[in-house]
Amino acid sequence: MRSWSISAGPIFGVEVRIHLSFFVLPLFIWWTEYAAHQGTADGGRDMAVMGIIFACVLVHEAGHAIIARATGRLPKSVILLPIGGVTIPDDSESFSQNSRQDEWKRELKIATGGLIASLLAFALSAAIISIVVPHVQLWSWPFLLPSNLLRSLVWCNLYLAAINLLPAYPMDCGRVLRALMMRRTDAMRATRAATSVAKAIAVLFMFTGMWYVWLSLVGILIFLSAQLEERTVVFQSVLETVHMNDIMLTDFATLSPADTLEDALEKAVHSLQDDFPVIRGSDMVGVVSKQRILQALRTEGNGYVQGVMSRIFEVASRTESLASGFRKLNSKNLSIIPVVEEQRLVGIVTLQNLMHSMALLAESRKLRRQALNS
Repeated sequence: MRSWSISAGPIFGVEVRIHLSFFVLPLFIWWTEYAAHQGTADGGRDMAVMGIIFACVLVHEAGHAIIARATGRLPKSVILLPIGGVTIPDDSESFSQNSRQDEWKRELKIATGGLIASLLAFALSAAIISIVVPHVQLWSWPFLLPSNLLRSLVWCNLYLAAINLLPAYPMDCGRVLRALMMRRTDAMRATRAATSVAKAIAVLFMFTGMWYVWLSLVGILIFLSAQLEERTVVFQSVLETVHMNDIMLTDFATLSPADTLEDALEKAVHSLQDDFPVIRGSDMVGVVSKQRILQALRTEGNGYVQGVMSRIFEVASRTESLASGFRKLNSKNLSIIPVVEEQRLVGIVTLQNLMHSMALLAESRKLRRQALNS
């Protein structure tokens, strides 16, 4: 998901990322204007409409964030699309820890926050513009038009609220639908059921786009949002069922604190690892990265691993869930977590091998299920 979005910084403690669909939006607006006005369009105003849509989505998501902070459950980040945001839960959030009743109440409150924010923005902007610039003709069709930016500002908020009333996850009412489902089943099944409803609505919108092209765009964005949310929740749920023992590296290189940096670099050259446990005797005393070794050699010359290793690290057990390991990695911004058994190092998990191992594990489980079904 990060490869399809760029960071815009934190708001209310939540990392905000902009989905690439926002950068395609001006081209879509320009194309619809060009087709509707027989070959004329204003690129600058089309960009301004994109800016208005972005501002309205930001206000909507700020409403969610305010309520989420009040409930003590801020997400880690949110990816903004032209119809709303896709949330990425905090690493400390575990579906197994949430009671279904609490989840239902929380989702309802947070969904309401976004809708209230959009409706308030609509009412306030309409009132202010009607008083200050009465000739704008706010109530004339079409409501969203590059040639009338003030009217577009007012109605964009209402359109966004209306789209989020659709029971299409991850739209606000779709979130409420998923929360209702979670009262009877687990988070993964509820998410898959809710996204199935969302995809059906998305296909319907794309079909009706034959008569009104903006509906096809809404349908495509709903489908994209549902896909992003489903993958996020499924991945989060899988983290709870996978153990460190399932993906840890058991064939790995270690360094000694007495190794010189040049010797350490020589070992690193012949290893696919980017991070190394530092072992003294049978005890683990630190971790060091290939990048840190190179940096020290360039700036300080040859020295010893003991002088550049980090003594801050976390350890995990074989049976610990991958979600727990993730939380330990992120709590101190680490890139490696050693796996120990009876105070003996038996494996390592690094961010480098994590995604590769998860993909292979998912494929092996899929093949195993297919074999059992056949």
